[in-house]
Amino acid sequence: MLAMLDKLDPVVRNAARIVVGFTFWSHGAQKLFGWFGGSQTVDLLTRFGIAGMLEFIGGLMVVVGIFHRPVAFVLAGEMAVAYWWIHVGGGGLWWWGNNGELALVYCFFFLLIAATGGGKFSFDGLMETRAARKAS
Repeated sequence: MLAMLDKLDPVVRNAARIVVGFTFWSHGAQKLFGWFGGSQTVDLLTRFGIAGMLEFIGGLMVVVGIFHRPVAFVLAGEMAVAYWWIHVGGGGLWWWGNNGELALVYCFFFLLIAATGGGKFSFDGLMETRAARKAS
């Protein structure tokens, strides 16, 4: 069974990057444009506006897989700040009391992508493959 799961690793890694990037992008779209059930838009130069821009642009970059490792690192930092600033500041340390579990999950998923990559089926993966072919 583990051998089968190892074979699925590239597909699952890419699918997870795309799905999580897309859901993260939608949070930015909610903040910036009021899409997907967003009730209001935010000013771009507020902390929520900056978060919305990071989520919208960064989410798309993660989906496409362009500079996804450094972008994922920045997004992990954004989610860490959001957890401590918004959730802990408004409801205590623990996620079951401050509704911060999604920020924690995003933070650690993006750290995982930053550390291990998001798979070869991405713009960055395509560029690496082309560079390797040129080198050989």
